Amino acid sequence: MAVEKTFVMVKPEAVMRGLVGNVLGRFERAGLKIVAMKLKKAAPEEVNGFYPSDEVWLGKVGDKTLKRSKDLGIDVTKRFGTSDNVTIGKEIKKWLVDFISSSPVVLIVLEGNNAIEKVRKMAGYTDPIDADPGSIRADFAQESIDWANFDARAVYNVIHASGEPEEAEREINHWFTKDEIFKYDNAFDMVMGRLKK
Repeated sequence: MAVEKTFVMVKPEAVMRGLVGNVLGRFERAGLKIVAMKLKKAAPEEVNGFYPSDEVWLGKVGDKTLKRSKDLGIDVTKRFGTSDNVTIGKEIKKWLVDFISSSPVVLIVLEGNNAIEKVRKMAGYTDPIDADPGSIRADFAQESIDWANFDARAVYNVIHASGEPEEAEREINHWFTKDEIFKYDNAFDMVMGRLKK
């Protein structure tokens, strides 16, 4: 049993729409434990440091826009002046920094069995239009990457969720100190403890 921690951010539009309880409830009903949480209005510098600046990450971000544009027959060079994935990723990162620092977000550390993979599946694909039915993004997001690109802003896709253990550790450490992360037994822990006896 792989018990691990993962990071989730409920983004500004979801906080403003009153979706925090809906999002948290899904995670709790799935047996994930909230071990840290806070409401924060992050400074642009904090958000800039949260999102990576390496070319691999920026390229992946740009690739999502390139894929969506190609699928829809949209000429991405008209919007961005280039088809270079890293250059597009840099522009999208600027939009993300502006968006995430614009209003309060809810920062959460969840713990549970295979928490990283479970939360990513529950979140759904980054582009809400491609998210699996029943996922958080499919149920609550109201747009797509191409729509956001048309408006020259970050996509409103409700949450951010860590994608792998190294990313989760880095993101948790970016927003939380060790003494802000709690250890306690929830109902799942207690049931599992009884079953082990």
